[in-house]
Amino acid sequence: MSEKVLLVDDENDFLDVMSERMKSRGIDVSTSTSAKEALKLTQDGNYDAVVLDLMMPEMDGIEALAALKEKHPEIQVILLTGHGTVEKGIEAMKLGAMDFLEKPIDMNTLTEKIHNARAQKMLLVSKKTEEKIKKIMTEKSW
Repeated sequence: MSEKVLLVDDENDFLDVMSERMKSRGIDVSTSTSAKEALKLTQDGNYDAVVLDLMMPEMDGIEALAALKEKHPEIQVILLTGHGTVEKGIEAMKLGAMDFLEKPIDMNTLTEKIHNARAQKMLLVSKKTEEKIKKIMTEKSW
């Protein structure tokens, strides 16, 4: 089963090129041109990772990251930017971003980060499930 990724950027050309490159590497990729649309698409929590542009109109990547992590703490977010600052990188990491990468992005690096994101999400989901099972087992007196 391949990684399921949502790629979010307000530049259509970037989305087209990156999604094709991801698909050629066996990644199941969906795209969105806005953070607000991305939040709607992630409501089912079905993505392993969200690759999110930092600078977008309406809602920037930091705001979107905070909203995503609030609703889906297990989702892994990789922020991309062409205008990176150390302060923004630190803020993103504090909010729970898995990584903060600068454009132009090396596809091998991004692919590796996406593989790691899926593994991390699987660990978090597994731990959450284990905790639920423990709770059920201690609460029920069979």
